[in-house]
Amino acid sequence: MVNHRAEVTVDPRDGGRWTSLRLAGREWLWAGPGLVSGPRVGRSSFVDAGGLDECFPTVRGVPDHGGLWNQPWSPWPEDESWDAVRFEDAVFLRRVNGRPRPVGVSEPNGPSTVWVDYRVIAAPGYRFVWAAHALLDCGVGASIEVPEGKTCRLYPEAAGSWIEGEWPKPGGIDLGSYGPTDGSAVGAVVLDCPTASVRDANLELTFTLSCPGQPNSTALWRNLGGFPADAPYRSLGVEPMLGRVFDLAEAGPDDAAVVPASGELTWRLTVSARSA
Repeated sequence: MVNHRAEVTVDPRDGGRWTSLRLAGREWLWAGPGLVSGPRVGRSSFVDAGGLDECFPTVRGVPDHGGLWNQPWSPWPEDESWDAVRFEDAVFLRRVNGRPRPVGVSEPNGPSTVWVDYRVIAAPGYRFVWAAHALLDCGVGASIEVPEGKTCRLYPEAAGSWIEGEWPKPGGIDLGSYGPTDGSAVGAVVLDCPTASVRDANLELTFTLSCPGQPNSTALWRNLGGFPADAPYRSLGVEPMLGRVFDLAEAGPDDAAVVPASGELTWRLTVSARSA
């Protein structure tokens, strides 16, 4: 078996963005449409740079794509194995494979895998939505797979109104494929779905989220040249999520993650790739 090194590279100067994810011998993250160069620190409006942005405490709404992407991150003084950033009264922490900086792990007898641990420290009852907004470098014909029977919330840009239906065809729109450019853009949330996979050529990438007692979902952003209107491009976002809606302001009682009485919520994201 060929040994593939699993590598994650992050840029703490650019909102903690993942700039590279190498698993099973290939790069998985899309480099972006070239809208910006250098860190986005201090910008007031979100700019798509590709890679993976940590969206917290909301994905859509205010602030758009959350409040972390335009701040520099730094080692947490209490334990420098964690990188940390603040948003208002919450501290958001992340540790990749239990180490403080970009890492490499050899997986000689199994899939190429990385583990990412998260913590939010805030007042008990603090509500938030989080998504690992991963934009993937996939070819036409790639497919998205989730467990059968999952309910999917389809957002208005695809259907003209907010609707629910069963994956993969809520409202008759097939979300399971990344097809040729057709001028569409689709946003959706697959509810109560802690795992999702993307198959591209002969490889499969799988995201698995573990946070018991909280709403574990998978968000999807499939842009086939439908966004933005003035200069559309293609992008595929498959996004592990805590929550069941994009916008925290729209969250019902069970639609957001909630910090427990301890004042700290932890979760783990596992990302692996293997031959399909």
